[in-house]
Amino acid sequence: MSVPEASIREMLAANLKRVRAQRGLSLSELARRSGIGKATLSQLESGSGNPTIETVFSLSRVLEVPIADLLDSQPPGELTVVRAAQVEVLSGAGVDLRALRRITSGDAVVDVYDQLVRADCRQDSLGHVGTEHTVVQAGRLRVEVDGHRVELGPGDYVGFNAARPHSYTALGAAVRSVLLLQYQKGQRLHPAAPHDLTVDSPSVAP
Repeated sequence: MSVPEASIREMLAANLKRVRAQRGLSLSELARRSGIGKATLSQLESGSGNPTIETVFSLSRVLEVPIADLLDSQPPGELTVVRAAQVEVLSGAGVDLRALRRITSGDAVVDVYDQLVRADCRQDSLGHVGTEHTVVQAGRLRVEVDGHRVELGPGDYVGFNAARPHSYTALGAAVRSVLLLQYQKGQRLHPAAPHDLTVDSPSVAP
């Protein structure tokens, strides 16, 4: 089976330029709003930069677009198989993400990610578009959303408004989970939206 036609760098370069133009932002203004250096942004748009999770999350938040709109997606066929070894890893301070598929139904969009929180590591996010759903497959995961904290084990689920500041922490060994980002087509970021944290788990810590 062949490797993906475009790398994360190439997809981010094309999509970042497109979205920035749609927003009418100069590189200087985007740098000011995102806190990312103008030279770094220029490298990302030329496809020569090295994007991290933090960078992509920051751009998603400032440009008010879903993360997958910056990373692109492949149209589904009748049978879609995604091999983990063939998907590029987008890494951050504590998390490795693999974008597996985008699912659309009407105006609803769900992006599916394989997520690994590295052992004894923490990944912070200032917030981004959508509702975030995580199902833990292996390990113990601490999730914090706007001061609310829960601990999850294998089979446990948590969902919350992703516009709120949040973090994932692996408690000891690495945590493997499935991450779903749900939003509406054309949805924009609303940081002031009410906090909503939903946990379905028989073993959630108080």
